[in-house]
Amino acid sequence: MRERAEEFGRDGQRLLTAVWAADAPPRLRMLRQVEILRQVWIHQYYWDPDGQLRWREGTALPPASLRFDSPYDTDAHYCVKLDVEWSGYPVHFTESCDQDLPHLVVHVATTIAPVQDGQLTEKIHDDLATRRLAPAEHIVDTAYLTPAHAERAQRVQGITLLGPILADHSRQAKAGSGFDKAAFTTDWVNEQAICPRGATSASWTKLNISGHTYLQARFAETDCQPCPDRARCTSSATRPRSVAVLPRALHEIQMRNRLDQQTEQWQRRYAIRAGIEATLSQNVRAHGLRRARYRGLARTHVQHVLTAMACNLSRLADWYDTTSSARRAPHFRTLCHTAGFTIT
Repeated sequence: MRERAEEFGRDGQRLLTAVWAADAPPRLRMLRQVEILRQVWIHQYYWDPDGQLRWREGTALPPASLRFDSPYDTDAHYCVKLDVEWSGYPVHFTESCDQDLPHLVVHVATTIAPVQDGQLTEKIHDDLATRRLAPAEHIVDTAYLTPAHAERAQRVQGITLLGPILADHSRQAKAGSGFDKAAFTTDWVNEQAICPRGATSASWTKLNISGHTYLQARFAETDCQPCPDRARCTSSATRPRSVAVLPRALHEIQMRNRLDQQTEQWQRRYAIRAGIEATLSQNVRAHGLRRARYRGLARTHVQHVLTAMACNLSRLADWYDTTSSARRAPHFRTLCHTAGFTIT
């Protein structure tokens, strides 16, 4: 029976591969359309306990990563980012920012909409390294950066990943008072945490949270209950304080980055990242980046690459054209000069 099931599984997989092939014959293309229709019904409708067909709403809908929004493009998915909602694909541009050279798009990545930005960081670095374009310093926003990304980029490709690490979201850190995680000293050799009052943790255990490894130091009740600073340390009336930290290498990167990004020198270094926003704006306004002209992830990626090439050609033409019209001042700068303001 098991051999028969395995044979059926292999045959079924071969059939699905043939159905979804680009050059599938008409009969198999019809099967593909029937399969898409079946998935649309499953995504949008369900049978309730009384046997009534109902329309799915809210949390009853499948996750956006599984649910496509149009039967005409099954790779287009719904996504929300901040206050923006769309159905389609996100594109990720990596741009050179050498001071005395034209700023050109050197890497383009296209994914389905629900893919998080941070999932692209390692792929972008690997692709750039393969093409011998790996930068000495890569400036990114928070979504692309975690301590693990920074450690891996430096260790594997020798890339310094510069960007703001997420702040501590604990109650104490948000309030700006009390003992947040940074107030505790970690003794890595003895696997202990030391609180601001000098008490040492009683246990040290590994935790797995959302696929990430943490080390949790828990303090003893006998130390926490009589502590005069208990209200500043924990909101629990009975339980002792515990602190979860990343493994040593990642914890040190996290703490160092959080301190550095508050300095003026770090802010000046990071300010150059604003240039990529201008690049995205240029491609949206001048080259139609926001509207997909093709169906499917692969074809849309080709469009994004061609759009980036058009942007690069435009910039190279402006760079080598020394006439005043090619390098005219932005309207905002002209307006400021007219009003008597000086912009450096």
